Amino acid sequence: MYKLILPAILVFISIPLTFGQNSEKELFKSIRTFGVLPENTPEMNKANLQKAIDWASASGAALFIEPSEDPYVIGSGIILKKNVSLIGVNGPVPRATRHPDKVQPVGSVLAVRDTKAPFITVESSTQIKGIQFWYPDQVLDDPAGIIAYPPTIQVSKTSNTEGVTLADLTFYGEYLAMDFNASPGHACELIIFEHCSGYPLGGEFIRIDYCYDIPRILHCHVNPAIQRQLGRSYSKELIDAVVARQKFTYAINHTDNAQLIDLFTFGNYGGILLGAATYGQLTNFNFDCVTVGIHKYGDNSKNRNWMIAQGSIIANTGVRLEDVHPIIIEGKGHAAISNVEAFSGGNGALTNFGMSWDYMTIRGNDKCSVSMFGCRMRDYKAPMPITILNPNAVVQVIGCLDKNELPFTISSELKIAH
Repeated sequence: MYKLILPAILVFISIPLTFGQNSEKELFKSIRTFGVLPENTPEMNKANLQKAIDWASASGAALFIEPSEDPYVIGSGIILKKNVSLIGVNGPVPRATRHPDKVQPVGSVLAVRDTKAPFITVESSTQIKGIQFWYPDQVLDDPAGIIAYPPTIQVSKTSNTEGVTLADLTFYGEYLAMDFNASPGHACELIIFEHCSGYPLGGEFIRIDYCYDIPRILHCHVNPAIQRQLGRSYSKELIDAVVARQKFTYAINHTDNAQLIDLFTFGNYGGILLGAATYGQLTNFNFDCVTVGIHKYGDNSKNRNWMIAQGSIIANTGVRLEDVHPIIIEGKGHAAISNVEAFSGGNGALTNFGMSWDYMTIRGNDKCSVSMFGCRMRDYKAPMPITILNPNAVVQVIGCLDKNELPFTISSELKIAH
């Protein structure tokens, strides 16, 4: 019996090992195989990359963005058809890669030099991972010279888009990184953004609209120091220009059950916009040097509820100090806020006041509710940390501290007590 069983076990073990060795060659094919080369013209590379994608769509294959000393310059307007993956070698590189002798990134780098169309439009069941997107013609210091490139990655406008993974991506010089503003007729679902870094000069890094099932934005880092390893930096005037556009780094609209974890931004008007027809969870975040950290809306009282926890907001920049609010609440629904602190101070990277007007402003006339616990509120100008301009708001605050490091409480009747 034992002699018969042992050979069977050995054969069983050897099969997956052999399969695994062969499958690596079969599942990945280099884009160079299809004639996508650093020395080609952008038009040639665009045509050849599209042919590669067309080939991969039928089998669900992955195309390998083979690392190179010189980037692949590719014309915009690529369609990433269903089932295809574009895979590079890079993890997230939030301070850039650099060639030893040239001022340019190295690895799996796609360079964009035209403004004709969104660079890549994604369809369902697709993946882009481990790639750097570089805009070598974008300015560093002249606000008037900012090139308003179309989105680097855009959701399909002609079909529903379900199941897209965007991970380990880095953007240099983009204007709008990832545009997932879909429409009611062509909605999107189950989109994942993970470990992505950049600094959009249009003020918008990720925007989502009409995503009907659980988008996830995870571990994303937006900072003007994105090109530090290249020896390049954005000027104070340019960062001020980004703030002046009054956009939010992350924007969520018409979306169910959004999951937002570990988000960072620096030097923008807004951290995150939570639109009227949305609900979900926002945790573990830092919105630094913004005018508004979180702006939460709501269009009904049933499920326009956001759970916001474990974060910090440094709101200190903008046109007027009275406009600087770490948190703004308006519309219907509920905001449950716990362990979210706001502090402020000066920063030489951009023009700022060194403080905010208050910790939170609640405005409008619709009945809404806010509960807060364990929040430290400091470095604000107003006499009170919370400005209640909505007569129908229901607010409860417990276990929080004001700018004088004194306990601060608000009852549901809107009576303020120390």
